[in-house]
Order: sequence, then structure tokens, then C-alpha cells
Amino acid sequence: MDRVILHCDLNNFYASVECLYNPQFRDYPLAVCGSQDLRHGIVLAKNYIAKKFGIKTGEAIWQAKQKCPNLVVVNPNYALYLRFSKDAREIYSRYSNLVESFGIDECWIDVSESTKLFGDGEKIANEIRALIKTELGVTASVGVSFNKIFAKLGSDLQKSNATTVINQNNFKEMVWNLNVGELLYVGRSTRKKLNQIGIMTIGDLAGLPPSFIRRYLGKWGEILWNFANGMDYSEVTATDYHETIKGIGNSMTTARDLVNTEDVKLTFTVLAESVAERLRKHNLKGSTIQIYIRDNELASIERQAKLPVSSYISGEITRKAMNIFNTNWSWYKPIRSLGIRATDLVTADSHTQLSFFDNYNKRPQLENLEFSIDAIRKRFGHYSVQRAILLKDSALNANPIEDNIIHPVSFFR
Repeated sequence: MDRVILHCDLNNFYASVECLYNPQFRDYPLAVCGSQDLRHGIVLAKNYIAKKFGIKTGEAIWQAKQKCPNLVVVNPNYALYLRFSKDAREIYSRYSNLVESFGIDECWIDVSESTKLFGDGEKIANEIRALIKTELGVTASVGVSFNKIFAKLGSDLQKSNATTVINQNNFKEMVWNLNVGELLYVGRSTRKKLNQIGIMTIGDLAGLPPSFIRRYLGKWGEILWNFANGMDYSEVTATDYHETIKGIGNSMTTARDLVNTEDVKLTFTVLAESVAERLRKHNLKGSTIQIYIRDNELASIERQAKLPVSSYISGEITRKAMNIFNTNWSWYKPIRSLGIRATDLVTADSHTQLSFFDNYNKRPQLENLEFSIDAIRKRFGHYSVQRAILLKDSALNANPIEDNIIHPVSFFR
């Protein structure tokens, strides 16, 4: 029996939620954008009216306003979007326990067994769309197929509030004429390589000898060939499955350029506090510290070094980050972005080999102090306890929760 996989994509998610809560903007071009003052001024999402002006996700606000001078720009409200995302998952869970997130606004759902109760995949997809519109006030596009890749492709084919079915009988007709870049996991670089040898459509890729595409793109090329031919057997991960955490990191595009070591130390202190708090939350310690540096011309480097002892103490993470920075950076340009990541993670209660030549007597007290600070901040707010260095420059002292400035780092992926 063929599997029945749905892919649900909440249409223009951020912008749709904002229009729902601000109905006065529904008839105007609207874009959800990062803060210009904090130099995060790019388009994160736009409504359909703005899309008609050619506004694209990821472009700068000034570029968007050149296309549409009367564009309404609003700041993101991540807490609200997360609530809607959770509510949408609750709707999906009424039909299956096999729900896998693909970003905040997209999910795969395996309803193979559910069809015995609720009808075929198309019927379930239409019911889900109706429930999302009625209960959440936004719309969704749903792809129905026999694998995850084509289900995702189906949800992208018709916007908005539509169901698209791609099955074993029609997938060549519906999929093979599409641009090869429409296939999931074919990024800009891979698409360019394929175009260079005349592969313009998904059908072109599907028709190649698998041995040729493997020689050209390696093992990944053969995987993409399988996808193009409908041979994707990856499972939809159950709701309660948690992927092993391999690293915890944060990055920051600062409100102004960093021009000296004191600026860097302050920023690394903010980042290390956030990373250490998340390590403690997951009962983990990091053995290696990585740093990411991007200058004001967007050139970047990454460097890493081992800690003497695995740690979730923010001060130790800051000192190691500064040590790596001082070893690898000469001030030829100001800095725009910094990142810290803890890797080689171990459980916090695992045994540790200590050194005879270092004084580790104070480590238990320092660790207890960190947990005490976590408890105080949880009750009284992030700024209730701060390090003195953070009072030197309020522009660089960003609260990762309230200011929406620090996000899980993507530079190390």
C-alpha cells in the first residue's frame, strides 16, 4: 500500500498573523521585517498584495520600499507566531501522531493509517485546511503524495489555501516539467551545476543515468536523482522524537560595528550567557568552543579550541572565546557579527578528568551560582541580574528573549 503523506504550509505565515491581529492592514501591502535600528532590516515575510509588487523574502527594507513606497512594515512577534504554530500542530495531531516540523510554519503528516478512519489523503487535507481557517484565521496549502519530497512540492504548487495531489499516476506530468530548482534540497549552487550540463527541469534530472549524476555530484547527486523519480522512502518522524543535540550556539548582528577588544568582550559575554543558560537547561556541558566573526564587509571566519574541562559556566565560555579571538583576529576591519557555539557535548553529570595543576575547588560553587542566577532571571526577568561589563554599552547589551536579537546560530551549519 502506498503511503499517504501530507505537507502543510501556512501561507505567508508571519504576515498572515499580523494581518489577522491588525485588520486595518489587510488591504495594504505589508511586510514583516527585522529592526532597521538593530541592523536586521530585511523582509522576513510579506502578504500577497506586497508579493504582487515583486517584494521578496530576504531583501533589504529599502529595496522593498523602492518597489512599493507605501509598504506597511511591522516588527516580528515571534512569541505569537510560535503560539499559532503550536495550535496548527494540535490540529494535525487529530489525524496522526506522525507529525514532523519543517520550520515554524510547515509540517509533514503521515496519514497512511488514518485514511481508514477519515477518508483519503485529499479529504483529510481539505478538512485540515478548513480547520486552520476556521480555528486559527489563517490559510494553508497542503500537498498530498506518496512521499515527503513530492508532498512538499505539492504544497508549493498552489498558493493559497489549496490542496494539490501528486500520486504515482500523475507525478511525471505534474513534476517533471518544473524547474529543477523546485526540487527540495536542490539549492542555488546545485541548480547552477545542473544547469551547466543542460539539466533545467526535474524531468531532465530524472532521465539521466544514475551513474552519470553520481560521478558529477557524488552520492548526493544519486539521492537527488531518486527524489526526481519519486523514490523517497524517508519516514515522517513521530511527534515525540527529539534529535540528538550536537551543539548549542547563538549569534548576534550588533547594533553598531565593533571597533575594539572591549566591544568584542562585551558581546561575547552576552552570547556566552545565553549559550551557557541553554546548556544548563539541557543538562549538557560543552568541551569545544567555536567562534564566528563577520566583518563589516561581510567576510567571515570560524575558529575553535578545546576547553580544559567541559563546562556550562558562562565566564569560562567567554574567556575561551576571547582567547580564540585574540589568537586569530587582527583589527584590519570593524566587526558586524559574532557567534559562539559549544560543541563536543557531554551530559552534565558525566565523570570529568581533572588536572593536578589547576584549582577546581571553586567549580561547584560557580556552577551553583549560575543556576541561582537562572532561577532569579526566570522569576524577575532577564535584566534582574547582570554582569557589570554589560552596563558599559546598552546598545550591545541585548536581551535574547525580549529584543529578538539573538537566535540559534545558523553560521555553523
